Amino acid sequence: MNKLLVLGIISLTFFNCKSPEARRPITVTSGSFIDVSVERNKKLNEKEESLIESIISKDTTNEYIASENGFWYYYNTKIENDSLTTPDFGDIVNFDYSTKRLDGSLIYSIEENKTHNYAMDQQELFTGLREGLKLMKTGETVTFLFPSQMAFGYYGDNNKIGSNVPLICEVTINSITENQ
Repeated sequence: MNKLLVLGIISLTFFNCKSPEARRPITVTSGSFIDVSVERNKKLNEKEESLIESIISKDTTNEYIASENGFWYYYNTKIENDSLTTPDFGDIVNFDYSTKRLDGSLIYSIEENKTHNYAMDQQELFTGLREGLKLMKTGETVTFLFPSQMAFGYYGDNNKIGSNVPLICEVTINSITENQ
């Protein structure tokens, strides 16, 4: 009888148990944070583009080109020699550059930035400068106007360039060594 009683209690317990249910979240979030972030970034981009377009419209001495990558540039020194090529993947580009704010105030001089040797698309370099170098030949000097998302973006460079700072960079390519 004891065995029957124990067996009955076990079977009642087994049949009355339900599978565990996941707890419901206390708060339900929608995509509102992402939506707000997207809207904030759109406004920032519009503001920066407006500033850059204002600079371009006031500068009557240079012919600006809008790149496919979202920045603007003009040639200070253009090389028309067709035998010179732009750098390809893995080529070593030796270049100098200075960095300014859109108001023209200097952030880093050529001396502060020092001469760089950059393996094209194989090393870290901010997006705008990496894409800008691809447009240049040896001996050319180009001035680029980069919106902040093409420069150092939200994080800055952890030194002199703060969050969301659009930049003007004057870049000179000294040499391009082809990857063998």
